[in-house]
Amino acid sequence: MAKAAEGESNIVIFAALAANLGIAVAKFIAAGISGSSSMLTEGVHSVVDSLNQVLLLYGQKRADRPPDEVHPFGYARELYFWAFVVAILIFAVGAGVSIYEGYLHILDPEPLQSPVINYIVLAIAFAMEGSSWLIAMRAFAKAKGDDSWWHAIRVSKDPSGFIILFEDSAALVGLVVAGIGVFLSHTLGDPRIDGVASIVIGCVLGLVAVILARESKGLLIGERADPRIVARVRAIVEASPSVDAVNHVRTIHTGPKSIFVAISADFRDSVTMGEGERLIEDLEDKLRAAEPMLSSIYIRPERREDAAVAPPVKDRS
Repeated sequence: MAKAAEGESNIVIFAALAANLGIAVAKFIAAGISGSSSMLTEGVHSVVDSLNQVLLLYGQKRADRPPDEVHPFGYARELYFWAFVVAILIFAVGAGVSIYEGYLHILDPEPLQSPVINYIVLAIAFAMEGSSWLIAMRAFAKAKGDDSWWHAIRVSKDPSGFIILFEDSAALVGLVVAGIGVFLSHTLGDPRIDGVASIVIGCVLGLVAVILARESKGLLIGERADPRIVARVRAIVEASPSVDAVNHVRTIHTGPKSIFVAISADFRDSVTMGEGERLIEDLEDKLRAAEPMLSSIYIRPERREDAAVAPPVKDRS
């Protein structure tokens, strides 16, 4: 299941990478011919997106490394680091260059030579970006299940899917803004409007970067598992006739598809040491069968009165 999900995620990334590489070249050629500031910033935008997809693919490859002595829980969370780097690149390079280029174009406007080439490139780019966006949207829609779109993004533990979705959405918005900027600049004879369009594109990228950085930061620090998984774990342990109570269930994602769970349970006083060992082994088997993402399970026999009370957890949804 995890391999299938990873393969689908890679298809989304490769589709976006192929679209952006071809589009970037066309945009730069169009910007060079027409002198359009917004087309130039769109070219930079596509280059940044291409680099981001390469980084996500690299992050996934690094995250696939098996556990070792230094990293006993594996390297899966390294993907979260590269997702955060992607967000910083969108903000620093994509948004920064777009706003700066637009500002320069307003100070020293260059009249558009011919908008026709821009319209052709924008139309082709919209079709290619739209195809990539559809692939990303369908993959994310399949992964989110019955959750709402925003809730699914907030609780998602796989940044690859929603980063590509956000990037493609921002790209489509940027193309529309660039088209409007080129049209108004040519129609009204005011090239400064093209510079304003570049600044608007930069602001859109900046907003997307802030949202992605926020989500990636939470994953990088460490987030709990889905509350439904926590409830399922608790129910399985509580169902054991040898368990009086479950004191707490604490989880953290060690990767998009791997969870570490620590369980404090009050066993019946009649359970012997040997029986307790067999009981823990049996509970671990049941938990792994019920939830394959539980890569590491720690069950601690602990009297209810001795168990530390977990602080209340705020729901990020």
